[in-house]
Amino acid sequence: MSGELVTLSLCGDVMLGRGVDQVLPNPGDPALLEGFIQDAGTYVRLAEAVNGPIPVPVDFSWPWGDALGVLEAFAPDVRVVNLETGVTRSEEFAPDKGVHYRMSPANLPCLAAVRPDVCVLANNHVLDFGRLGLEETLDALAGAGLRVAGAGRDAAQARRPAIVPVRGGGRVLTFSMGTPSSGIPGTWAATEDRSGVNHLEVLSDDVAAEVSGRMREMMRPGDVVVASVHWGSNWGYDVPEEQIRFAHALIDGGVDVVHGHSSHHPRPIEVYRGKLVLYGCGDFIDDYEGISGHAEYRDDLRLLYLVSVESDTGRLAALRMAPFQARCMRLTHASAEDVEWLRAVLDRVSSGFGVRVETGEDGMLVPRSASYVSRR
Repeated sequence: MSGELVTLSLCGDVMLGRGVDQVLPNPGDPALLEGFIQDAGTYVRLAEAVNGPIPVPVDFSWPWGDALGVLEAFAPDVRVVNLETGVTRSEEFAPDKGVHYRMSPANLPCLAAVRPDVCVLANNHVLDFGRLGLEETLDALAGAGLRVAGAGRDAAQARRPAIVPVRGGGRVLTFSMGTPSSGIPGTWAATEDRSGVNHLEVLSDDVAAEVSGRMREMMRPGDVVVASVHWGSNWGYDVPEEQIRFAHALIDGGVDVVHGHSSHHPRPIEVYRGKLVLYGCGDFIDDYEGISGHAEYRDDLRLLYLVSVESDTGRLAALRMAPFQARCMRLTHASAEDVEWLRAVLDRVSSGFGVRVETGEDGMLVPRSASYVSRR
């Protein structure tokens, strides 16, 4: 395996419920229990008011838009998405939550269209429709042949990684975990006799050591290990010190890539000991067009992270970030002006971590760091 590169595609939150579910061929029940919106179709109308009509029903590949072509060109060995939507017909709305996401199981071909190798589920929406909704989600994803990590019928299953074999005989192990700071209720934690998510109550050195120890028990020489963590607030670029310490401790313990998500926009990038830390990948697919507030963060701009790591060391060999804009609930290539806006923001917020961001000749964003040498 020495010298082999393993390639990954990583993205942030994939929210195929609510308005997105309503534009697909087989929409589920649109009922919502939100303060001002009681029908998911309202999110479709809000998006259309901003960016024009959506040709409902769209085909299953519609939400992914131009990202599909980028993925085909890059041809990653492993595709990882944070699926932040229950796949269920359950009407058991989780109490004390203001927002609930579900997509009809009949719309699963939309998720399958991007051919994910791993759906990480330790997030604050996968139990929006109760434990029956979670079990239906697990059954639906298994029935579609999709690997999951981060949620299960008990704690052992929720902690189990998704394992994907790659060329050359190696594997990519993806572990998924979530924290209270992202809005995951403590009652959602999986236990020995209760379904739920892999929930980390605190981000301490002891917890990092425990998590890393479980990972090392499953690792073989040549494995690439991804720790996918749902953490932090929705808005802002500051990274709490506890997240930085935890990410570093995971890498010190043997993790190769830290895949952070929860924020609605991209957060800083770091290369620590030659390994990649993404503190927040931002939203990737959702129904947020037409929702006002937080305009300064430009959450209509999205990134797909294309990562190459050395299989024998786990060190970052290359990272390119493909920029998109969400329009009519579909990802389209971002304009040159918007790409420059994203570049400048990522460059500014990542500079404190020793990373500068440039625009490549192909229009993708490329980090520069003294911590690794690109092998592109």
